[in-house]
Amino acid sequence: MRLIEELHRNGGEVEEGEDVNLGQNEWCTVVNGGFPSQKRVAVVGYALTSKKTKSFLQPKLESLARNKGILFVAIDHNRPLSDQGPFDIVLHKLSGKEWRQILEEYRLSHPEVTVLDPPDAIQHIRNRQYMLQAVDDLNLSESYGRVCVPKQLVVKKDASSIPELVNSAGLTLPLVAKPLVADGSAKSHELSLAYGPYSLQNLEPPLVLQEFVNHGGVLFKVYIIGDAIKVVRRFSLPDVCKRQLSNDDDIYYFPRVSCAAASADEADLDPVVAELPPRPLLERLAKELRRRLGLRLFNLDIIREFGKKDVYYVIDINYFPGYGKMPEYEHIFTDFLLSLVPGKYKKNPG
Repeated sequence: MRLIEELHRNGGEVEEGEDVNLGQNEWCTVVNGGFPSQKRVAVVGYALTSKKTKSFLQPKLESLARNKGILFVAIDHNRPLSDQGPFDIVLHKLSGKEWRQILEEYRLSHPEVTVLDPPDAIQHIRNRQYMLQAVDDLNLSESYGRVCVPKQLVVKKDASSIPELVNSAGLTLPLVAKPLVADGSAKSHELSLAYGPYSLQNLEPPLVLQEFVNHGGVLFKVYIIGDAIKVVRRFSLPDVCKRQLSNDDDIYYFPRVSCAAASADEADLDPVVAELPPRPLLERLAKELRRRLGLRLFNLDIIREFGKKDVYYVIDINYFPGYGKMPEYEHIFTDFLLSLVPGKYKKNPG
């Protein structure tokens, strides 16, 4: 069977432009630990940027996926999507109206294929004007803690009007400025911190202004993969004191605050700052947002208000984030993929 030849030749990935002939009910022998076991190959077509492909499809993931019977196949952008496959799952993170239309038509004509995730749902959280609305609508407050969103203001043009708009909206300085569109590009992750009212007119719309909340310089990245949740600590912007506000009217630019190099998991932190949000709170939050957003692959950037043990703010939501930076993502992600095609696999004993 040609698919098996491709699987062994490419280490689990078929080159772009090559046909893969696989019937939906065909099975193959995959060698696992030296012992062959009958296992159907789950074909995952992926449409990712070259940068995303490199960071996500790491050798360890591909090796584990191969042992579990998962085959990653690059989608050829120069051919009609319906002419490729057949796929069990389509994994994607591309932008553009044309791609969204292609994918939406494919979803309608191939209901048997799981598309991760619906393009319209992804597009919704790429606009920071609406990104946090689902969290705000939850009004999540219970014994485990309260989840809020920062007070924010959208400015689409005319930077000179920002000081007046901020004053009218009742926002309190300092303010974090973020690009309005969160499309995964480096620019969309750039942040600015404005300390004084006169600096506001130097910002570049379109943007979102969020009230800055002191949080001990640590944020929690909550990775969500289907029903699975993984939390890691990251260093963040330092707290701001009143003396800084009275003496500083500058804007400070940060190319990207949260990154793998800024991991705070092994740092010697104040236990009050380092304590992770309660698991039951995160599970309820993730469950509600999966339902409201219609997404299964995303992460939340969460901070705890400094000095308040049980008050949390969701400050950003990212679709299909950098899972390659998440500990043990290979096992969690491959188990998730297999869960999407129940009844089609023979599980290895042990």
